[in-house]
Amino acid sequence: MNMPKVPTEVSFRESVDLMFRRATALMDLSPGLEEKIRVCNSTYTVRFGVRLRGKIETFTGYRSVHSEHMEPVKGGIRYSLGVSQDEVEALAALMTYKCALVETPFGGSKGGLCIDPREWDEHELEQITRRFAYELIKRDLINPAQNVPAPDMGTGEREMAWIADQYARMNTTDINAKACVTGKPPHAGGIQGRVEATGRGVQYALREFFQHKEDVAAAHLSGGLEGKRAVVQGLGNVGYHAAKFLSEEDGVKIIAVAERDGAVVNEAGLPIEELRQWMNRNGGQVKGFPNGAYVKDGHKALEMDCDILIPAALEGVINKGNAAHIKAPLIVEAANGPVTYGADEILRNKGTVIIPDMYANAGGVTVSYFEWVKNLSHIRFGRMQRRAEEGRSRILVEELERLSADKGLGWSLAQDFKEKFLQGSDELALVRSGLDDTMRTAYQSMREVWHGRPEVGDLRVAAYIVAISRVAATYRSKGL
Repeated sequence: MNMPKVPTEVSFRESVDLMFRRATALMDLSPGLEEKIRVCNSTYTVRFGVRLRGKIETFTGYRSVHSEHMEPVKGGIRYSLGVSQDEVEALAALMTYKCALVETPFGGSKGGLCIDPREWDEHELEQITRRFAYELIKRDLINPAQNVPAPDMGTGEREMAWIADQYARMNTTDINAKACVTGKPPHAGGIQGRVEATGRGVQYALREFFQHKEDVAAAHLSGGLEGKRAVVQGLGNVGYHAAKFLSEEDGVKIIAVAERDGAVVNEAGLPIEELRQWMNRNGGQVKGFPNGAYVKDGHKALEMDCDILIPAALEGVINKGNAAHIKAPLIVEAANGPVTYGADEILRNKGTVIIPDMYANAGGVTVSYFEWVKNLSHIRFGRMQRRAEEGRSRILVEELERLSADKGLGWSLAQDFKEKFLQGSDELALVRSGLDDTMRTAYQSMREVWHGRPEVGDLRVAAYIVAISRVAATYRSKGL
Protein backbone atom coordinates (compact mmCIF):
# COMPACT_ATOMS: atom_id res chain seq x y z
CA MET A 1 0.00 0.00 0.00
CA ASN A 2 1.57 3.34 -1.04
CA MET A 3 1.78 5.58 2.00
CA PRO A 4 1.80 9.38 1.66
CA LYS A 5 4.80 11.41 2.80
CA VAL A 6 4.35 12.21 6.48
CA PRO A 7 5.76 14.87 8.82
CA THR A 8 8.59 13.82 11.14
CA GLU A 9 7.49 11.32 13.76
CA VAL A 10 9.19 9.92 16.84
CA SER A 11 10.30 6.29 16.56
CA PHE A 12 7.99 3.45 17.53
CA ARG A 13 10.03 2.84 20.70
CA GLU A 14 9.86 6.54 21.64
CA SER A 15 6.14 6.54 20.88
CA VAL A 16 5.55 3.71 23.39
CA ASP A 17 7.69 5.54 25.98
CA LEU A 18 5.73 8.77 25.52
CA MET A 19 2.41 6.95 25.92
CA PHE A 20 3.86 5.26 29.03
CA ARG A 21 4.83 8.66 30.49
CA ARG A 22 1.36 10.10 29.79
CA ALA A 23 0.05 7.43 32.15
CA THR A 24 2.76 7.57 34.84
CA ALA A 25 2.29 11.35 35.11
CA LEU A 26 -1.11 10.48 36.63
CA MET A 27 0.29 7.77 38.94
CA ASP A 28 2.06 7.81 42.28
CA LEU A 29 5.19 5.81 41.42
CA SER A 30 8.68 6.44 42.76
CA PRO A 31 11.02 7.62 39.97
CA GLY A 32 13.18 4.52 40.43
CA LEU A 33 10.29 2.06 40.07
CA GLU A 34 8.88 3.98 37.10
CA GLU A 35 12.23 3.77 35.32
CA LYS A 36 12.59 0.06 36.15
CA ILE A 37 9.21 -0.69 34.60
CA ARG A 38 9.84 1.46 31.51
CA VAL A 39 13.27 0.27 30.38
CA CYS A 40 13.94 -2.85 28.33
CA ASN A 41 15.91 -5.38 30.40
CA SER A 42 17.98 -6.85 27.56
CA THR A 43 18.13 -7.36 23.81
CA TYR A 44 20.10 -10.15 22.19
CA THR A 45 21.22 -9.61 18.59
CA VAL A 46 22.38 -12.62 16.60
CA ARG A 47 23.93 -12.85 13.15
CA PHE A 48 24.10 -16.38 11.80
CA GLY A 49 24.91 -18.03 8.52
CA VAL A 50 22.98 -20.70 6.61
CA ARG A 51 24.23 -22.42 3.45
CA LEU A 52 21.52 -21.83 0.84
CA ARG A 53 21.57 -22.08 -2.96
CA GLY A 54 25.27 -22.85 -3.02
CA LYS A 55 26.48 -20.01 -0.78
CA ILE A 56 26.36 -18.85 2.82
CA GLU A 57 23.61 -16.32 3.58
CA THR A 58 23.91 -14.24 6.77
CA PHE A 59 20.76 -13.27 8.69
CA THR A 60 20.23 -10.86 11.58
CA GLY A 61 17.76 -11.67 14.34
CA TYR A 62 16.69 -10.22 17.69
CA ARG A 63 15.11 -11.38 20.93
CA SER A 64 14.27 -8.63 23.39
CA VAL A 65 13.20 -9.11 27.02
CA HIS A 66 11.42 -6.05 28.36
CA SER A 67 10.32 -7.20 31.81
CA GLU A 68 10.83 -10.30 33.92
CA HIS A 69 8.48 -9.24 36.74
CA MET A 70 6.80 -12.55 35.86
CA GLU A 71 8.32 -15.53 34.07
CA PRO A 72 8.27 -16.94 31.52
CA VAL A 73 8.32 -13.86 29.31
CA LYS A 74 6.03 -13.96 26.28
CA GLY A 75 6.01 -12.45 22.82
CA GLY A 76 5.91 -13.31 19.13
CA ILE A 77 8.63 -13.75 16.54
CA ARG A 78 8.09 -11.79 13.31
CA TYR A 79 9.75 -12.28 9.92
CA SER A 80 10.02 -8.96 8.10
CA LEU A 81 12.61 -6.81 6.37
CA GLY A 82 11.46 -3.96 8.63
CA VAL A 83 12.57 -5.73 11.82
CA SER A 84 14.98 -3.65 13.91
CA GLN A 85 16.13 -3.44 17.52
CA ASP A 86 13.96 -0.35 18.04
CA GLU A 87 10.83 -2.12 16.76
CA VAL A 88 11.46 -5.33 18.73
CA GLU A 89 12.04 -3.42 21.98
CA ALA A 90 8.85 -1.37 21.48
CA LEU A 91 6.83 -4.52 20.83
CA ALA A 92 8.38 -6.24 23.88
CA ALA A 93 7.30 -3.28 26.06
CA LEU A 94 3.75 -3.53 24.68
CA MET A 95 3.76 -7.25 25.51
CA THR A 96 4.58 -6.50 29.16
CA TYR A 97 1.66 -4.09 29.45
CA LYS A 98 -0.67 -6.30 27.40
CA CYS A 99 -0.04 -9.38 29.56
CA ALA A 100 -0.58 -7.34 32.73
CA LEU A 101 -3.82 -5.83 31.39
CA VAL A 102 -5.41 -9.19 30.52
CA GLU A 103 -3.91 -10.91 33.57
CA THR A 104 -1.80 -13.55 31.88
CA PRO A 105 1.13 -14.42 34.18
CA PHE A 106 3.94 -13.46 31.79
CA GLY A 107 6.57 -10.80 31.36
CA GLY A 108 7.06 -9.11 28.00
CA SER A 109 9.36 -10.20 25.19
CA LYS A 110 9.54 -10.03 21.39
CA GLY A 111 11.65 -11.45 18.60
CA GLY A 112 12.29 -10.76 14.97
CA LEU A 113 14.31 -11.88 11.97
CA CYS A 114 15.25 -9.52 9.12
CA ILE A 115 13.94 -11.60 6.25
CA ASP A 116 11.27 -11.55 3.56
CA PRO A 117 9.76 -15.04 3.95
CA ARG A 118 8.34 -14.85 0.41
CA GLU A 119 11.88 -14.95 -1.02
CA TRP A 120 12.56 -18.45 0.29
CA ASP A 121 10.90 -21.81 -0.32
CA GLU A 122 9.58 -23.96 2.53
CA HIS A 123 12.68 -26.11 2.96
CA GLU A 124 14.95 -23.06 3.02
CA LEU A 125 12.72 -21.31 5.55
CA GLU A 126 12.87 -24.38 7.75
CA GLN A 127 16.68 -24.35 7.69
CA ILE A 128 16.73 -20.62 8.54
CA THR A 129 14.12 -20.99 11.30
CA ARG A 130 15.85 -23.96 12.92
CA ARG A 131 19.21 -22.17 12.96
CA PHE A 132 17.65 -19.02 14.44
CA ALA A 133 15.88 -21.16 17.05
CA TYR A 134 19.16 -22.96 17.85
CA GLU A 135 20.89 -19.63 18.53
CA LEU A 136 18.08 -18.55 20.89
CA ILE A 137 17.57 -21.93 22.61
CA LYS A 138 21.21 -22.34 23.62
CA ARG A 139 20.95 -19.01 25.49
CA ASP A 140 17.62 -19.92 27.16
CA LEU A 141 15.86 -17.30 25.04
CA ILE A 142 13.43 -20.07 24.16
CA ASN A 143 12.47 -22.13 27.20
CA PRO A 144 9.10 -23.24 28.68
CA ALA A 145 9.97 -21.68 32.05
CA GLN A 146 11.83 -18.58 30.84
CA ASN A 147 10.91 -17.35 27.35
CA VAL A 148 7.99 -18.59 25.25
CA PRO A 149 7.64 -17.18 21.69
CA ALA A 150 4.54 -17.27 19.47
CA PRO A 151 3.68 -16.42 15.83
CA ASP A 152 3.66 -12.82 14.64
CA MET A 153 3.75 -11.06 11.28
CA GLY A 154 5.33 -13.36 8.67
CA THR A 155 5.23 -16.49 10.85
CA GLY A 156 2.57 -19.03 11.74
CA GLU A 157 1.86 -22.57 12.92
CA ARG A 158 4.46 -24.07 10.60
CA GLU A 159 7.38 -22.02 11.98
CA MET A 160 6.27 -22.67 15.59
CA ALA A 161 6.22 -26.43 14.94
CA TRP A 162 9.81 -26.23 13.61
CA ILE A 163 10.93 -24.26 16.68
CA ALA A 164 9.22 -26.71 19.08
CA ASP A 165 10.89 -29.65 17.33
CA GLN A 166 14.29 -27.93 17.43
CA TYR A 167 13.90 -27.32 21.18
CA ALA A 168 12.91 -30.98 21.77
CA ARG A 169 15.97 -32.15 19.82
CA MET A 170 18.24 -30.01 22.00
CA ASN A 171 16.45 -30.84 25.29
CA THR A 172 15.60 -34.51 25.00
CA THR A 173 14.70 -34.99 28.69
CA ASP A 174 12.44 -31.93 29.10
CA ILE A 175 8.96 -33.37 29.59
CA ASN A 176 7.47 -29.89 29.04
CA ALA A 177 9.29 -29.29 25.75
CA LYS A 178 6.08 -28.55 23.83
CA ALA A 179 5.43 -25.56 26.11
CA CYS A 180 8.56 -23.79 24.77
CA VAL A 181 6.47 -22.05 22.11
CA THR A 182 2.77 -21.40 21.46
CA GLY A 183 0.79 -21.07 18.25
CA LYS A 184 1.68 -24.62 17.19
CA PRO A 185 -0.66 -26.69 14.98
CA PRO A 186 -3.18 -28.68 17.08
CA HIS A 187 -1.61 -31.99 16.03
CA ALA A 188 1.78 -30.79 17.33
CA GLY A 189 0.65 -29.71 20.79
CA GLY A 190 -1.28 -26.59 19.80
CA ILE A 191 -4.78 -25.62 20.87
CA GLN A 192 -8.06 -25.22 19.02
CA GLY A 193 -8.90 -21.57 18.35
CA ARG A 194 -5.34 -20.20 18.43
CA VAL A 195 -5.17 -19.15 14.75
CA GLU A 196 -8.40 -17.15 15.03
CA ALA A 197 -7.60 -15.86 18.53
CA THR A 198 -6.44 -12.28 17.85
CA GLY A 199 -9.25 -11.61 15.36
CA ARG A 200 -11.78 -13.24 17.70
CA GLY A 201 -10.45 -11.01 20.50
CA VAL A 202 -11.10 -7.91 18.36
CA GLN A 203 -14.70 -9.09 17.92
CA TYR A 204 -15.15 -9.67 21.67
CA ALA A 205 -13.57 -6.26 22.41
CA LEU A 206 -16.09 -4.52 20.14
CA ARG A 207 -18.99 -6.52 21.56
CA GLU A 208 -18.02 -5.46 25.08
CA PHE A 209 -17.56 -1.82 24.03
CA PHE A 210 -21.07 -1.73 22.54
CA GLN A 211 -22.52 -3.12 25.80
CA HIS A 212 -21.86 0.27 27.42
CA LYS A 213 -24.11 3.06 26.10
CA GLU A 214 -22.00 5.74 27.78
CA ASP A 215 -18.88 4.56 25.89
CA VAL A 216 -20.72 4.26 22.56
CA ALA A 217 -22.04 7.81 23.02
CA ALA A 218 -18.48 9.03 23.70
CA ALA A 219 -17.65 7.81 20.17
CA HIS A 220 -20.66 9.75 18.79
CA LEU A 221 -22.38 6.48 17.90
CA SER A 222 -25.58 4.81 19.05
CA GLY A 223 -27.17 1.37 19.12
CA GLY A 224 -25.37 -1.93 18.82
CA LEU A 225 -22.83 -3.47 16.45
CA GLU A 226 -25.36 -4.59 13.86
CA GLY A 227 -25.40 -2.41 10.75
CA LYS A 228 -22.23 -0.51 11.66
CA ARG A 229 -19.94 0.29 8.70
CA ALA A 230 -16.31 -0.71 9.11
CA VAL A 231 -13.06 -0.32 7.17
CA VAL A 232 -10.31 -2.91 7.69
CA GLN A 233 -6.67 -2.20 6.85
CA GLY A 234 -4.81 -5.47 6.25
CA LEU A 235 -6.50 -8.81 5.56
CA GLY A 236 -3.82 -10.99 7.11
CA ASN A 237 -4.58 -13.44 9.89
CA VAL A 238 -5.89 -10.81 12.34
CA GLY A 239 -7.80 -8.60 9.91
CA TYR A 240 -9.34 -11.55 8.09
CA HIS A 241 -10.71 -13.23 11.21
CA ALA A 242 -11.91 -9.95 12.76
CA ALA A 243 -13.68 -8.95 9.52
CA LYS A 244 -15.14 -12.43 8.98
CA PHE A 245 -16.57 -12.80 12.50
CA LEU A 246 -17.88 -9.24 12.72
CA SER A 247 -19.62 -9.46 9.32
CA GLU A 248 -20.95 -13.02 9.61
CA GLU A 249 -21.90 -13.09 13.31
CA ASP A 250 -22.58 -9.46 14.30
CA GLY A 251 -24.04 -7.90 11.15
CA VAL A 252 -21.21 -5.39 10.66
CA LYS A 253 -20.79 -4.17 7.07
CA ILE A 254 -17.14 -4.27 5.99
CA ILE A 255 -17.34 -1.52 3.37
CA ALA A 256 -13.63 -1.48 2.49
CA VAL A 257 -10.45 -3.53 2.85
CA ALA A 258 -7.07 -1.89 2.26
CA GLU A 259 -4.11 -4.07 1.26
CA ARG A 260 -0.60 -3.67 -0.15
CA ASP A 261 -1.73 -3.22 -3.76
CA GLY A 262 -4.70 -0.93 -3.04
CA ALA A 263 -8.18 -1.15 -1.60
CA VAL A 264 -11.47 -2.77 -2.53
CA VAL A 265 -14.73 -0.98 -1.65
CA ASN A 266 -18.36 -2.10 -1.49
CA GLU A 267 -20.86 0.06 0.40
CA ALA A 268 -23.26 -2.89 0.69
CA GLY A 269 -20.60 -4.91 2.54
CA LEU A 270 -17.75 -7.05 1.20
CA PRO A 271 -18.06 -10.86 1.31
CA ILE A 272 -14.90 -11.42 3.37
CA GLU A 273 -14.50 -15.16 2.77
CA GLU A 274 -14.78 -14.65 -1.01
CA LEU A 275 -12.24 -11.82 -0.87
CA ARG A 276 -9.82 -13.94 1.14
CA GLN A 277 -10.09 -16.80 -1.37
CA TRP A 278 -9.55 -14.33 -4.23
CA MET A 279 -6.40 -13.01 -2.55
CA ASN A 280 -5.10 -16.55 -1.98
CA ARG A 281 -5.50 -17.26 -5.70
CA ASN A 282 -4.01 -13.93 -6.85
CA GLY A 283 -0.80 -13.51 -4.88
CA GLY A 284 -2.37 -11.55 -2.02
CA GLN A 285 -3.77 -8.82 -4.30
CA VAL A 286 -7.25 -7.33 -4.03
CA LYS A 287 -7.15 -5.84 -7.53
CA GLY A 288 -9.72 -7.42 -9.85
CA PHE A 289 -12.01 -8.70 -7.09
CA PRO A 290 -15.42 -8.85 -8.81
CA ASN A 291 -17.57 -7.89 -5.78
CA GLY A 292 -16.08 -4.48 -5.08
CA ALA A 293 -14.60 -1.38 -6.68
CA TYR A 294 -10.79 -1.17 -6.78
CA VAL A 295 -9.02 1.93 -5.44
CA LYS A 296 -5.32 2.17 -6.28
CA ASP A 297 -4.41 4.46 -3.36
CA GLY A 298 -5.13 2.00 -0.56
CA HIS A 299 -4.30 4.49 2.20
CA LYS A 300 -7.31 6.57 1.09
CA ALA A 301 -9.59 3.83 2.44
CA LEU A 302 -8.44 4.75 5.95
CA GLU A 303 -9.97 8.19 5.40
CA MET A 304 -13.38 6.89 4.29
CA ASP A 305 -16.57 7.88 6.07
CA CYS A 306 -17.33 4.90 8.33
CA ASP A 307 -18.28 4.02 11.91
CA ILE A 308 -15.34 1.78 12.83
CA LEU A 309 -11.78 1.77 11.51
CA ILE A 310 -9.78 -1.41 12.14
CA PRO A 311 -6.05 -1.08 11.34
CA ALA A 312 -4.91 -4.71 11.47
CA ALA A 313 -1.47 -4.85 9.88
CA LEU A 314 1.55 -2.57 10.39
CA GLU A 315 2.52 0.02 12.96
CA GLY A 316 2.32 3.71 12.09
CA VAL A 317 -0.33 3.54 9.33
CA ILE A 318 -2.25 6.33 11.05
CA ASN A 319 0.22 9.16 11.52
CA LYS A 320 0.61 12.95 11.50
CA GLY A 321 0.20 12.92 7.73
CA ASN A 322 -3.31 11.46 7.65
CA ALA A 323 -4.73 11.65 11.22
CA ALA A 324 -6.60 14.92 10.53
CA HIS A 325 -8.38 13.24 7.59
CA ILE A 326 -9.57 10.17 9.53
CA LYS A 327 -13.38 10.34 9.72
CA ALA A 328 -14.09 7.18 11.76
CA PRO A 329 -15.33 8.12 15.25
CA LEU A 330 -14.12 4.76 16.63
CA ILE A 331 -10.73 3.14 15.93
CA VAL A 332 -9.91 -0.39 17.07
CA GLU A 333 -6.17 -1.09 17.06
CA ALA A 334 -6.08 -4.71 15.92
CA ALA A 335 -2.38 -4.32 15.04
CA ASN A 336 0.46 -3.31 17.36
CA GLY A 337 1.10 0.44 17.29
CA PRO A 338 -0.93 1.38 14.19
CA VAL A 339 -1.49 4.91 15.54
CA THR A 340 1.65 6.99 16.17
CA TYR A 341 2.01 9.19 19.24
CA GLY A 342 1.55 12.33 17.12
CA ALA A 343 -1.56 10.95 15.43
CA ASP A 344 -2.98 9.84 18.77
CA GLU A 345 -2.83 13.45 19.97
CA ILE A 346 -4.59 14.75 16.84
CA LEU A 347 -7.33 12.12 17.08
CA ARG A 348 -7.92 12.69 20.81
CA ASN A 349 -8.36 16.40 20.18
CA LYS A 350 -10.95 15.55 17.50
CA GLY A 351 -12.87 13.40 19.99
CA THR A 352 -12.09 10.07 18.28
CA VAL A 353 -12.35 7.09 20.62
CA ILE A 354 -9.47 4.61 20.27
CA ILE A 355 -9.68 1.08 21.67
CA PRO A 356 -5.93 0.59 22.26
CA ASP A 357 -3.73 -2.16 20.85
CA MET A 358 -2.61 -3.52 24.20
CA TYR A 359 -6.25 -4.49 24.81
CA ALA A 360 -7.78 -4.96 21.35
CA ASN A 361 -5.21 -7.44 20.06
CA ALA A 362 -4.65 -9.31 23.32
CA GLY A 363 -6.64 -12.33 22.09
CA GLY A 364 -3.48 -13.95 20.73
CA VAL A 365 -1.51 -13.90 23.98
CA THR A 366 -4.58 -14.93 25.97
CA VAL A 367 -5.09 -18.10 23.94
CA SER A 368 -1.32 -18.64 23.90
CA TYR A 369 -1.58 -18.72 27.69
CA PHE A 370 -4.26 -21.39 27.44
CA GLU A 371 -2.01 -23.41 25.09
CA TRP A 372 0.96 -23.09 27.46
CA VAL A 373 -1.18 -24.33 30.37
CA LYS A 374 -2.47 -27.20 28.23
CA ASN A 375 1.11 -28.22 27.36
CA LEU A 376 2.18 -28.14 31.02
CA SER A 377 -0.87 -30.13 32.15
CA HIS A 378 -0.45 -32.68 29.31
CA ILE A 379 -4.20 -33.01 28.74
CA ARG A 380 -6.63 -31.58 26.21
CA PHE A 381 -9.18 -29.11 27.59
CA GLY A 382 -12.62 -30.69 27.83
CA ARG A 383 -11.37 -34.26 27.86
CA MET A 384 -12.46 -35.00 31.44
CA GLN A 385 -15.64 -32.93 31.77
CA ARG A 386 -17.31 -32.89 28.33
CA ARG A 387 -19.26 -36.17 28.61
CA ALA A 388 -20.09 -35.50 32.28
CA GLU A 389 -21.68 -32.18 31.22
CA GLU A 390 -23.64 -33.94 28.47
CA GLY A 391 -24.78 -36.65 30.91
CA ARG A 392 -26.14 -34.14 33.45
CA SER A 393 -27.89 -32.16 30.71
CA ARG A 394 -29.46 -35.35 29.29
CA ILE A 395 -30.86 -36.34 32.70
CA LEU A 396 -32.57 -32.94 33.00
CA VAL A 397 -34.03 -33.04 29.46
CA GLU A 398 -35.31 -36.62 29.90
CA GLU A 399 -36.92 -35.72 33.25
CA LEU A 400 -38.70 -32.69 31.74
CA GLU A 401 -40.01 -34.82 28.86
CA ARG A 402 -41.14 -37.55 31.30
CA LEU A 403 -43.05 -35.00 33.39
CA SER A 404 -44.75 -33.67 30.25
CA ALA A 405 -45.81 -37.18 29.23
CA ASP A 406 -46.97 -38.16 32.76
CA LYS A 407 -49.11 -35.04 33.19
CA GLY A 408 -50.36 -35.05 29.60
CA LEU A 409 -49.11 -31.49 29.09
CA GLY A 410 -48.35 -32.12 25.44
CA TRP A 411 -45.35 -29.80 25.22
CA SER A 412 -41.91 -30.69 23.96
CA LEU A 413 -38.50 -29.02 23.91
CA ALA A 414 -37.42 -27.42 20.63
CA GLN A 415 -34.99 -29.64 18.72
CA ASP A 416 -32.32 -26.94 18.30
CA PHE A 417 -32.49 -26.22 22.06
CA LYS A 418 -31.95 -29.90 22.85
CA GLU A 419 -28.99 -30.14 20.48
CA LYS A 420 -27.29 -27.08 22.02
CA PHE A 421 -28.12 -27.99 25.63
CA LEU A 422 -26.98 -31.57 25.28
CA GLN A 423 -23.61 -30.59 23.83
CA GLY A 424 -20.75 -30.61 26.34
CA SER A 425 -17.94 -28.08 26.06
CA ASP A 426 -15.10 -29.16 23.79
CA GLU A 427 -11.69 -27.48 23.65
CA LEU A 428 -12.75 -24.80 21.13
CA ALA A 429 -15.84 -23.85 23.16
CA LEU A 430 -13.77 -23.58 26.34
CA VAL A 431 -11.07 -21.50 24.62
CA ARG A 432 -13.66 -19.07 23.23
CA SER A 433 -15.37 -18.88 26.62
CA GLY A 434 -12.08 -18.11 28.37
CA LEU A 435 -11.15 -15.49 25.76
CA ASP A 436 -14.57 -13.83 25.97
CA ASP A 437 -14.34 -13.64 29.76
CA THR A 438 -10.79 -12.22 29.57
CA MET A 439 -11.73 -9.50 27.07
CA ARG A 440 -14.81 -8.50 29.07
CA THR A 441 -12.95 -8.35 32.39
CA ALA A 442 -10.02 -6.39 30.94
CA TYR A 443 -12.33 -3.85 29.29
CA GLN A 444 -14.22 -3.30 32.52
CA SER A 445 -10.95 -2.66 34.39
CA MET A 446 -10.02 -0.02 31.77
CA ARG A 447 -13.39 1.74 31.70
CA GLU A 448 -13.46 1.86 35.50
CA VAL A 449 -10.32 4.04 35.38
CA TRP A 450 -11.53 5.94 32.27
CA HIS A 451 -14.83 6.96 33.87
CA GLY A 452 -13.72 6.92 37.51
CA ARG A 453 -10.87 9.43 37.23
CA PRO A 454 -11.65 12.83 35.64
CA GLU A 455 -8.02 13.40 34.64
CA VAL A 456 -8.01 10.19 32.54
CA GLY A 457 -9.42 11.25 29.20
CA ASP A 458 -9.06 8.16 27.04
CA LEU A 459 -8.92 4.37 27.04
CA ARG A 460 -5.23 4.18 26.15
CA VAL A 461 -4.09 6.03 29.28
CA ALA A 462 -6.58 3.97 31.30
CA ALA A 463 -5.09 0.74 29.87
CA TYR A 464 -1.54 1.86 30.67
CA ILE A 465 -2.52 2.84 34.22
CA VAL A 466 -4.14 -0.56 34.87
CA ALA A 467 -1.20 -2.45 33.37
CA ILE A 468 1.59 -0.41 35.00
CA SER A 469 -0.15 -0.62 38.40
CA ARG A 470 -0.17 -4.41 38.15
CA VAL A 471 3.49 -4.60 37.08
CA ALA A 472 4.42 -2.23 39.93
CA ALA A 473 2.52 -4.35 42.44
CA THR A 474 4.44 -7.45 41.30
CA TYR A 475 7.79 -5.68 41.61
CA ARG A 476 6.89 -4.41 45.09
CA SER A 477 5.93 -7.91 46.20
CA LYS A 478 9.41 -9.05 45.12
CA GLY A 479 10.95 -6.44 47.40
CA LEU A 480 12.09 -4.07 44.65
